[in-house]
Amino acid sequence: MVGTIQNRETFIRQLSSRLQRSTIPTHVERPQWRYTPQHKTLQNLSQDELLGVLQKQCTRINTNCIVTSAADLATTLEKVIDDYDGGPIMTWQDERFDAYGLTALLSDTLPKKQIELHTWDSTIGRDNIALVEKANIGITISDITLAESGTAVLFSNPNHGRTVSFLPTKSIILMPKSSIVPRMTQAAVQIRERLQNGETLASCINFISGPSNSADIEMILVVGVHGPMYMTYIIIDDL
Repeated sequence: MVGTIQNRETFIRQLSSRLQRSTIPTHVERPQWRYTPQHKTLQNLSQDELLGVLQKQCTRINTNCIVTSAADLATTLEKVIDDYDGGPIMTWQDERFDAYGLTALLSDTLPKKQIELHTWDSTIGRDNIALVEKANIGITISDITLAESGTAVLFSNPNHGRTVSFLPTKSIILMPKSSIVPRMTQAAVQIRERLQNGETLASCINFISGPSNSADIEMILVVGVHGPMYMTYIIIDDL
């Protein structure tokens, strides 16, 4: 359903009048700030140093952080899956799983171990939700990783269902080391650059910092209220 905007000009004129503007602006000028400390925080750190910041932050947000090579990724992921008591598992439909050498694990090894595995399938619509709700583990891949806050940035699309990261009891997020940036500032810059380059971005971008936590009631920490109770980041040393 498409809505109709009414009284737009009257509303904008009134705002302009209250702001003591004689004319109605036709566009917004980006402010030029004299000081930009957000760009300087952690800016001179190497990728290894940013990884160290991320690892330290993971200890604060109750998140297991494992660093592995691309060659050992399948073995590492299989161990985490076993530690998390196996399936059912839900994954994205993502060509990066194949690029990281995980096809044999997902299509051969896990089925032989009788671990139930489902891949997000955009053709079945909301039937995916029923599968995710029953999943013990959700496996996704971080598009941008924020060292300062220990945050995975996930871009949803028809093959990357957003519920895969928060409906299962446990979550495993694969993080390429090359995806690690200092903080939210750099993620915002990357997103803006993609838009300026004409890319179509996800309608939903999730920023996930460890397992679900809430201390809204009397400052008592409760885990798992709005998402997974357990979280593991697997850092892939791809540099």
